[in-house]
Amino acid sequence: MSRSSGLVIDGASMTFTAPDGSEVEALADVSLHLQPGELVAVLGPSGCGKTTLLNIIAGFLVPTAGQTLLNGRPVTGPHKERGMVFQQGALFEWMTVAQNVSFGPRMSGADRAEIAGKVEDLLGTMALQEFADKPVYQLSGGMQQRVALARCLANDPDVILMDEPLGALDALTREKMQELVLKLWKETGKTIILITHSVEEALFLGERVVVMAPRPGRIHKEYRLPFAAQGVTGDARAIKTQPDFVAAREEILSMIWEMEEEIMGGPTA
Repeated sequence: MSRSSGLVIDGASMTFTAPDGSEVEALADVSLHLQPGELVAVLGPSGCGKTTLLNIIAGFLVPTAGQTLLNGRPVTGPHKERGMVFQQGALFEWMTVAQNVSFGPRMSGADRAEIAGKVEDLLGTMALQEFADKPVYQLSGGMQQRVALARCLANDPDVILMDEPLGALDALTREKMQELVLKLWKETGKTIILITHSVEEALFLGERVVVMAPRPGRIHKEYRLPFAAQGVTGDARAIKTQPDFVAAREEILSMIWEMEEEIMGGPTA
C-alpha cells in the first residue's frame, strides 16, 4: 500500500515511566496499514495496549518510537480528520441532541444553513429526529451512543476511532448498534478502527481482525474475514451461527484465554 494514502502505523512503540522511575513497555513495534474505507477490529486480553494504540492514532499520545501517517501526513496531535467515539458518549449532557451533533461544525465556523442541513441528515440517519430538542441525559445508553456517532460524523473525519463504544450496552441494543455501525461504514466509506473485548463483535464488524498479545503489546495474529460484508445486508443472528463464524470465534477465544492464563501465571488446579 502507498504511504501517501490511508492510515499507516509504522513501528509504533510506547514506554511509560512510572512515578518511581520504573518503566512499562505498553507497545512494541506495532505496524498496521489501512486502506481508505477499511473496517479493522482490534482485540486482545486486558493490558495488551489496545487503547494505547488508539490514543496514538488519535494524537493524544506521542509514541516513544515509530510514527503514524494519515494520507502521507504525520499525526502530531488531535485533529478533526480523526474522530473518536468512546465507551461512554462523552457528550455535553446539558445540551440538546442537535446542539451536541452540531458542536464540531459550529466550533469550526461552518455556515449556519450548512450546519442545520448536516444535523438534520445525521439525525435522520440515526433515527433521532424526534429527539433533536431533548437534552442527552434523558436518552437511553444506546441512543446516547447514536448521538456520539452522529457528532463524530458531523466533523466528516477520514478515520473514526471507536474505543469499546458498545461495551456498556445491553445485549439486544448492542447487536442493533453493531448493525448500525456496519450500515454507516458502508454508506460513508469511512475508515474505522474498533477496539473491543468481545470476540463475537470483532468477528462480526471487522473486515480485518487484529489480535494483540501483551507484555509488551504487539500484534499476535491478523485475520481477513467475510462477515462484515455479509452483515451489511444479512441477518446478524444467522451470520453469527454460521459454522465458519463459530470456528473462528472459538479459535480466537482459545488464543486469548491462553494469553490470560500466561498473564495470571498459568492455569490453577
